[in-house]
Amino acid sequence: MKKVISLGDVMMRLSTPGHARFVQAENFQVRYAGSEANVTAALAGWGIPSAHITRFPENDFGRAATEALRKSGVDTTHILYGPERLGVYFLENGAMQRASRIVYDRFDSAFSFIKPGMINWNEIMQQACWLHWSGITPALSQGAADVCLQAIESARKHHVPVSGDINYRRNLWQYGKQPLEIMPALISMSDMIVGGVTDFENCLGISAKDFESACKTVMKANPAVKKIATTTRESISSSHNKISAQLFNGKSLLKAKTYDLTHIVDRVGAGDAFMAGLIYGALQAMSDVDTLEFATASCALKHAIEGDVNLCSVEEIEALVRDENVGKLLR
Repeated sequence: MKKVISLGDVMMRLSTPGHARFVQAENFQVRYAGSEANVTAALAGWGIPSAHITRFPENDFGRAATEALRKSGVDTTHILYGPERLGVYFLENGAMQRASRIVYDRFDSAFSFIKPGMINWNEIMQQACWLHWSGITPALSQGAADVCLQAIESARKHHVPVSGDINYRRNLWQYGKQPLEIMPALISMSDMIVGGVTDFENCLGISAKDFESACKTVMKANPAVKKIATTTRESISSSHNKISAQLFNGKSLLKAKTYDLTHIVDRVGAGDAFMAGLIYGALQAMSDVDTLEFATASCALKHAIEGDVNLCSVEEIEALVRDENVGKLLR
């Protein structure tokens, strides 16, 4: 059976217990996650065959990260290993008016040393039904950017749909290239992207007054792009957000319902849960309206899950779309 393929770095996540501050922490909870891997892990949990491609250090941490992906049902056959290190990020969960904080320690990770020629994309794409990438990968190194481009080119050659979460992170671009030198080529060969007005300006040089206008300009310049989506978040406090989403399909702008998230457990990975929902809807041949509502509900429910991956089932997400079983005790 063909698989959804994702490409990207995976890091060790070290979280303070509960809502403790970094200065209070005497221990950390360990998880392994990365934006693209979060997407395929969610899809694997929904019964979609999925594989992640990355590069890990050849040590206990690399093996632990590999095992974490396997436990999520993600195929790890094509993972590479090298002598470098595993990236780390530290998370301090905020509460009420105190913001959450993330500190990254990811430079010179094993994945950042990936190079063209290390992966047989022709072989992989023959077994693929979808390719997913994010803007984090080409920001890490020239090698990672080149490999990402190779993956997308191979997907296009084999008629495999491509999705990209632009995921613009200004502080990651440290190897001498700017997003405008790298991102346009990657976006131009993608069928579906997730990004907002600011992302388009930074990664495509496209300025617009609103999301719909930006989408029209992006699609005119990039005919391969057929759908563009974005989430909208209102942060009342760290514990209370409102979340919704929009999708432009080239003809009309669709808007999802808004979810009032009053007791957030963990918002990290919510965008990945949204991306996974979009891919799931596309693979299940859902209408654009149903796909957007499913993806937005997936994003909303992720806020109630500890860790980076949305562990809610398809049935739970569909029930939320229908406003069923909200907050009930299910026996």
